[in-house]
Amino acid sequence: MMDWMLRLQALIGEADWKQVVLTVMTPLFLLGFAVEWMAMRRRGTLGQFEWKDILANLSLGAAYQVFELGAYALVTGVGTLWFYAHRLWTIPANAWTIVPIFIGVEFCYYWFHRTSHRVRWFWSAHVVHHSGERMNMTTAMRQSLLYSVTGWWLFFMPLVLLGVHPAVVFFLYGCDLAYQFFIHTESVGQLPAWMEYLFDTPSNHRVHHGRNPQYIDKNYGGVLIVFDRMFGTYQKEEEAVDYGIVRQVHSYNLLTINFHEFLDMWKGVLRPGPLWLRLKHLWAPPEWVR
Repeated sequence: MMDWMLRLQALIGEADWKQVVLTVMTPLFLLGFAVEWMAMRRRGTLGQFEWKDILANLSLGAAYQVFELGAYALVTGVGTLWFYAHRLWTIPANAWTIVPIFIGVEFCYYWFHRTSHRVRWFWSAHVVHHSGERMNMTTAMRQSLLYSVTGWWLFFMPLVLLGVHPAVVFFLYGCDLAYQFFIHTESVGQLPAWMEYLFDTPSNHRVHHGRNPQYIDKNYGGVLIVFDRMFGTYQKEEEAVDYGIVRQVHSYNLLTINFHEFLDMWKGVLRPGPLWLRLKHLWAPPEWVR
């Protein structure tokens, strides 16, 4: 019995629970997309569904899943357990702590997401998610191979250092991302005011994907929208959303979608000029030029 429990603990500690959650949820994701498509077809509004775009989204999501598992086995898993070995306390996951821990995960996600828009190093990965010019649930699968390269997981390490086990942090983060799949849609309008005030809804998240001037870099929340309200990044949906990025990449090629911004960033670094200005391409906002 003790041997079985030790094996289970090792499995829990070593598994990439973010990817476990997303993999288990994939059939529900596809079912949700089918329901969304049927609802929009019934309304006669299928403008947000273009099959080349949808296939690109699905392919990007599948590649992301595989790459993240490999990155976890080689780097992320080892790194997170190192932080946990140097934790200040041990915080158990139970009925009393699970909600505060989830709010902590959401807080870390807010700052990861905000940084991913304002620091080009992180934007070079996140841009993949925003380069789609249509909004449907498969847009949520539009993910980058570069997330682990740029270091997304470091933003969640404060929780691990405080004493939350990485398996708990990544499981809850997986739940956070799973929720976000279903808000990538135009099939749902604005919800009751109290829900729009507290949660990241389809309406709030459509704003986040807009390249309309007033919508750029707004509504970073995952499940909650309260941190956007607290830190001044909230914007209500007021006009039709123009989806995509300012410097749009018009391609269905997976390599182009994944690496166009990353390569442009390094081209800026390697261009002749003062070293500090060249390196600024790594941390300056995406719109910065020299």
